[in-house]
Amino acid sequence: MKNLRYCFTWAFIIIFIYVNVLVTPYLTHAEGFDSVIQRPRSRLRRTRTRSKWVLYVGDYGAKGDGLHNDTEAFLEAWGIACSLAGFINVVFPFGKTFLVHPVDIGGHCRSKITLTISGTIVAPQDPVVWLGLNQRKWLYFHGVNHLTVEGGGTIDGMGQEWWARSCKINSTNPCHPAPTALTFHRCKNLKVRNLMLINSQKMHLSFTNCMRVVASHLKVLAPASSPNTDGIHISATKGVEVRNSVIRTGDDCISIVRNSSRVWIRNISCGPGHGISIGSLGKENKWETVQNVIVDGAYLYNTDNGLRIKTWQGGSGLASKITFQNIWMENVSNPIIIDQFYCDSRNPCENQTSAVRVENISFIDIQGTSASDEAIKFACSDASPCEGLYLENIFLVSCFGGNTSSFCWQAHGSARGFLYPPPCFSFTDDFIRQNVLVDSNPAIHSV
Repeated sequence: MKNLRYCFTWAFIIIFIYVNVLVTPYLTHAEGFDSVIQRPRSRLRRTRTRSKWVLYVGDYGAKGDGLHNDTEAFLEAWGIACSLAGFINVVFPFGKTFLVHPVDIGGHCRSKITLTISGTIVAPQDPVVWLGLNQRKWLYFHGVNHLTVEGGGTIDGMGQEWWARSCKINSTNPCHPAPTALTFHRCKNLKVRNLMLINSQKMHLSFTNCMRVVASHLKVLAPASSPNTDGIHISATKGVEVRNSVIRTGDDCISIVRNSSRVWIRNISCGPGHGISIGSLGKENKWETVQNVIVDGAYLYNTDNGLRIKTWQGGSGLASKITFQNIWMENVSNPIIIDQFYCDSRNPCENQTSAVRVENISFIDIQGTSASDEAIKFACSDASPCEGLYLENIFLVSCFGGNTSSFCWQAHGSARGFLYPPPCFSFTDDFIRQNVLVDSNPAIHSV
């Protein structure tokens, strides 16, 4: 009996060792085991940190072949991400193309979401898909806080059919709205980085009524002939940084409009396109402001305009405390321009007395070549002249030889350092002395 108990004890020990030491690790790590015995799989993939989750849109039915509609899969993954607490990553994986129809994606979410776009998201090619929907939006995010959109992938608006139907391309076509590819509305603490946006139906990337935004390391690309395809559009947004990005489109590389402030733009390559614009402001007699803007470090080439402020007659409000500095231009028409008579209309605009005030605008360390003889143009309102304009170290020569010039109408300011072309408003005695020395040096005029 004693021997029998002894045998049972050793048998139990041997079985225990076999199961827990030899078999279990093998089942856990052996390749191909899941094809024999499969555990229930969760579509939530937890990372090492307990509060972080990763959701792949493919786990929710997305095909990623560019043909099947993956919109519902995206919305399902987003809905789950928004409902969870913690840090959630929604992933469009690399190497796949996801067809996504117009979507309206709202907060408020419990989580801080990162939308990782490593593959490609494409829009429907046919504008008919938007029938009955808001034709101004494709990928529309609103009320989402602490959102990051990144991943190194591409957002393709497939805008060719929209462009062909535009009244800007064919004046016999009726003028209809077209979607902005990626819109963020009333979002806070937003980061958009390391993405390519191409061929948007209209504007590529828009921030409206947002706060605390950083957009960086972006490539925004569309043909120079594509209508209204602004690169980055900033409206009624406060606290924006745009940096280290390349923008080549058919309209403004960056446009900053109504009631935006504390905007910092640096290290931007722009062109082709319409340059970097403040405005337009004051259309349809509206009151609008843009204040506290710094553009520091930009390369503009083959653009229709360079650094521009544009306002409509009849408007009101203020464009103030705006600085453009450290800019290099190549073959740019209208390198420096303030236009308070802006009119983007099929019909002539009515002359009106009221105007958006333009004041305290600085242009510092700006060099390059102008594609027009008039390298500096300040066309300001009779009723509301431009005040506090400041020029420092400007050197803009003609692409084609000959001289460049400045034009002023109701523009007042000061200048310092070397300026070519010479300014057309009053300047200090120090500037006069410096300019006399420059005029006496023939080497300067041979450049």
